[in-house]
Amino acid sequence: MDATAWIVTLWIAFGGTHMLLSSSRLRPGLVRALGAGGFLGIYSLVSLATFVPLVWVYFANKHAGSLLWAPWLGPGLRWGVYLGMTVAFVLMAAALIRPSPASISAPERVEIRGIHRLTRHGLFMGLGLFGLLHLLANGFAADVAFFAGFPIFAVIGSWHQDSRKRVSLDGYREFCAKTPFLPFTGRETLRGLRELSPIALAIGVAVTVALRWYHQQLF
Repeated sequence: MDATAWIVTLWIAFGGTHMLLSSSRLRPGLVRALGAGGFLGIYSLVSLATFVPLVWVYFANKHAGSLLWAPWLGPGLRWGVYLGMTVAFVLMAAALIRPSPASISAPERVEIRGIHRLTRHGLFMGLGLFGLLHLLANGFAADVAFFAGFPIFAVIGSWHQDSRKRVSLDGYREFCAKTPFLPFTGRETLRGLRELSPIALAIGVAVTVALRWYHQQLF
């Protein structure tokens, strides 16, 4: 297989195992057999065993394959990408600071505030936005296969999580009814923006500036 096919295969392996192990059919039995900690350990190992090779194969084959489109980033679009990346990192940071009820790290009672009014899947959607923005500047087949995997996994993974948690988690249906799936599509977006953690905003800006500054050396 060429690099693009390997990247697609590894994305399927990562996403497939991610959702299979957490499915309502398989997860309860594994938790009973291994305990919550043991299941989390196996789940994390399988995720690493598929995602690390995915990243390694891509970075060993950047810009491989056919040129599917010729990227062109003028000054305006380039600064738009920087702004979008800041938004992506703010979403991810805010989701870690204020996790949703579906998260392992969520407290027993979750107040709908800030990031939840923007999207109930801040981490996934931030990763999805990260991938979409990189597609603007990367038009080779291997690049497209790698970066397109982020928004595809974000949407499918979020949908799968919602489907499972509506059945297994008390109150999750009500949480879904009050929070948007896609970012910035809810009626309380402006209120959510006002309630965002200043720490999340600072982290988003800092990470964007640092990665932009060191992008050429790192990547």
